[in-house]
Amino acid sequence: MKNVFLSLGSNVGEREAQLAEAIERLEAAGVQVVRKSSVYETEPQDLRDQPWFLNLVLEVETRLSPIQLLTAIQAIEESMGRKRDVPKGPRSIDIDILLYGVAIVETEDLQIPHPRLAQRRFVLEPLAELAPDLPHPRSGRTISELLRDVQEQHVRRIG
Repeated sequence: MKNVFLSLGSNVGEREAQLAEAIERLEAAGVQVVRKSSVYETEPQDLRDQPWFLNLVLEVETRLSPIQLLTAIQAIEESMGRKRDVPKGPRSIDIDILLYGVAIVETEDLQIPHPRLAQRRFVLEPLAELAPDLPHPRSGRTISELLRDVQEQHVRRIG
């Protein structure tokens, strides 16, 4: 079993219900939830003119390879109505693989650690709640250290 961190986000429809449904679907796909962060309401980063997100991070264990996990995640997103019409636009559900153990994966379809992990407070805040001393596989800096560098982004813990 591999220890993996996933980020989940939603900014369309019943955001909390969609996060809960995505977690159920992940478990049905062979992903065992170990811990779940609080939920955070977060400001959109790239395309700013859209509703705010609800985000959380899961620590999970799985036997799925990184590519198998990505395939399962994409199937869940599609089955939950995820549309990719507008790049960085509104989405019913978004699931990203942040870290897969200490693995570094570089393919056309998948990069682990997530390439923008260190610039995203909406990911670092809930990840630091679960694993503040976890080192980033590339930089070696802890999640808490990375979080200190992105304080300007608006993130509010709601649960």
